[in-house]
Amino acid sequence: MLALIAGQGGLPAYLAPQADYVAALHGFKPAVNADETFRIEHLGSFLNALKDRGVTEVCFAGAVRRPPVDPTEIDAATAPLVERITAVMGAGDDTLLRTVLDIFEEAGFRVRAAHDVAPDLLPDEGVLTQERPDAMARANAERAAKVMGIIGSADVGQACVVSGAQVIALEVNLGTDWMLQSLKARTDGYGGLLYKAPKPGQDRRVDLPTIGPETVIAAAEANLHGIVIEAGGVMVLFL
Repeated sequence: MLALIAGQGGLPAYLAPQADYVAALHGFKPAVNADETFRIEHLGSFLNALKDRGVTEVCFAGAVRRPPVDPTEIDAATAPLVERITAVMGAGDDTLLRTVLDIFEEAGFRVRAAHDVAPDLLPDEGVLTQERPDAMARANAERAAKVMGIIGSADVGQACVVSGAQVIALEVNLGTDWMLQSLKARTDGYGGLLYKAPKPGQDRRVDLPTIGPETVIAAAEANLHGIVIEAGGVMVLFL
């Protein structure tokens, strides 16, 4: 029995038909009906409830931010987990997510990746558009791949924008949408491209980069000329 732990964005709605049960973290209402909403302070009780319902597998999908933790709300089942969770709340996303996955696996659940539940989320390698990349686009992509290898190793971000072989924006912790919005006022006229890739060595069962129609529209509004993604490393929502 598969439970979908749904965050925000279009990915949870795409995966929901494949799940037997849908749960959401309090404060991050997904664009799909959730059977249950849980608080981070009640994580231990939530894990026990999933087991009682017969859940054996979980899939994490969608965006969430780090929730504030109210010490007065922590229940008895969650108290043994507090030290582990608080120790990584200030770390990078990958470090935090690895800890969460460990907690779920130690509770007896198999963690499945979104692209394992829906393999069509990963497009085939190659040029997916009628427009073909020119020499500058290829140079921009090569530069972006090198930069992402560096910042990704530091557990910082999964996207950047390169124009004229120069990095003009980094995703960091504010997200791709914010990064693209910040480029709307640019006046350099160089175009450029958005590059997305997973962090080197990250656990690909969760937080794999995703792009959808909204990302494409935002890139066009930022006057970018293309999008490049790592083959097999970025999910694409064709909605």
